[in-house]
Amino acid sequence: MRFFIILTIAVSLSMDAFSLSLAYGTLGLKAKDMLKLSSIVAVYHFLMPLLGLLVGKLFLSIFPLNPDIIVFIVLSFIGVQMILESLKKEEIDKKTTFFQLLLFGLAVSIDSFSVGIGLSSISKQYIPCALMFSFSSFMFTYLGLVLGKHINLLIGKVSTIVGGIVLILIGFFYLF
Repeated sequence: MRFFIILTIAVSLSMDAFSLSLAYGTLGLKAKDMLKLSSIVAVYHFLMPLLGLLVGKLFLSIFPLNPDIIVFIVLSFIGVQMILESLKKEEIDKKTTFFQLLLFGLAVSIDSFSVGIGLSSISKQYIPCALMFSFSSFMFTYLGLVLGKHINLLIGKVSTIVGGIVLILIGFFYLF
């Protein structure tokens, strides 16, 4: 059951990267830039939950709260944020400097930091969880970039909404 929950969180976290990658894919990036961007997102999705975990443990040592409530709040917040973000119109800058790729990776990985805050309540195997988040985000980012050349941007918005709803549902699972 824990594996399924971690996998579901990994896929849900990857939906933001997937939806924005669909948009970036329409820019006609070169194959090496697609691999570079996917790798950057994967590295962020590995590091951010571990950083969030450290911050979360520090926070819980100062303010002892029920970790399940924190997981519910964090996942629900991220889910609602993903849904709201999907409803906004976005402009994509056609430049792809390395710095812009780093910023893209950071932007789609902030939610992984938040999940890391409650990660200790979900699993004690932090590195395998972070690796799963990383692998999933790499795959979905690359898939989004490739598909972005072929499909409508509407699909990206739908995937972000679905990812947000799934995170909210997992949050409720931890609350009850």
